[in-house]
Amino acid sequence: MASISSPRRGASRDSSLFLATRQQPMDRQTIEAITRTSDPYLWIDEVVQIDDDQIHARKYLSPEMPIFGAHFANFPLFPGALQCEAAFQASAVLLARTLPSRESEIPVIARVRDVQFRQMVRPGDTIDVVVTREEQFGPAVSLRGRVSVGDQVSTRLAFVATQAAGPEENAAG
Repeated sequence: MASISSPRRGASRDSSLFLATRQQPMDRQTIEAITRTSDPYLWIDEVVQIDDDQIHARKYLSPEMPIFGAHFANFPLFPGALQCEAAFQASAVLLARTLPSRESEIPVIARVRDVQFRQMVRPGDTIDVVVTREEQFGPAVSLRGRVSVGDQVSTRLAFVATQAAGPEENAAG
């Protein structure tokens, strides 16, 4: 879930996908449909656990990923900005469970604050992404995210997510 992620043309929400968020585990195809994001920009492989207030998602960072050839070729690292994006995408799946939405709306990030990068993430690592709902005010939701490798926290952040008119509404309006 991110303001920089846009839906694929022709993609529309299928309400049965959002019912699927109540089932565990969630497959990659369902995650793609909810987040409206696909490879190479999908940073969640699986949903490990989800309830109305928290999601635990996971991503294996293959050493073969192109990002590792470009982000410090001699010392490859998984960028902190993409760790935040993994949390944003996980939040889109979490909020799909509980926020009322119209099919034409897309998940967006309204604010990011208190970001802390604490540990480097390297090729071959598996990141665990935990996002917790804190407070809802109108259509916006305050959340906290944590990205870890094993028991080491690599990134912490607080952010606000909401939904915005998608391409169908913008074209009609």
